[in-house]
Amino acid sequence: MAVLSVDALERIDTIVQKYPVKRSALLPVLHVAQNELGWVSREAMEEVADLLELDPDQVEEVASFYTMYYTDPVGTYVLEVCKTAPCSFMGAHEIIDYISETLGIQPGETTADGMFTLFRVECLAACHRAPMMQVNHRYYQDLTPEKVDALITAAQQLQLQTAAGSGFQIRKSWSEEVKTEG
Repeated sequence: MAVLSVDALERIDTIVQKYPVKRSALLPVLHVAQNELGWVSREAMEEVADLLELDPDQVEEVASFYTMYYTDPVGTYVLEVCKTAPCSFMGAHEIIDYISETLGIQPGETTADGMFTLFRVECLAACHRAPMMQVNHRYYQDLTPEKVDALITAAQQLQLQTAAGSGFQIRKSWSEEVKTEG
């Protein structure tokens, strides 16, 4: 059963045409699948494998290796807090603990309403603005509990405004303009 839309399949075809070997398109094609579904399900991996003429296990090996691909369902908002030394020295563990307490989840968990998933991640390459996290692949730096509260509040308000819509569609439109000034 096909899980990717016609639009996604057309984007994948355009990507594949740029590579002399189909397999070389695997990373960007996985991004298309994840952007379409919110995560890379086993069915999506099988569909990608068929499109790239690969074994599904080869696709799974790549998708499960990189933390940028979610191989399990995640919340509408994925909060990935850098845990490496510079961020840790600047308070990352306190930020992670604050988010855990505020949302009632531990790293690796999703809130019961499906809105937020929290992860501790390796370096996000913004050490000069530590502590930092990315929310749905957008960076938020110089974090404080007040900035975290502003992000969570903005996400909750957007969720309320679009309550009838799918959570992942909200994620696709998440604004880079969220104000986090304390």
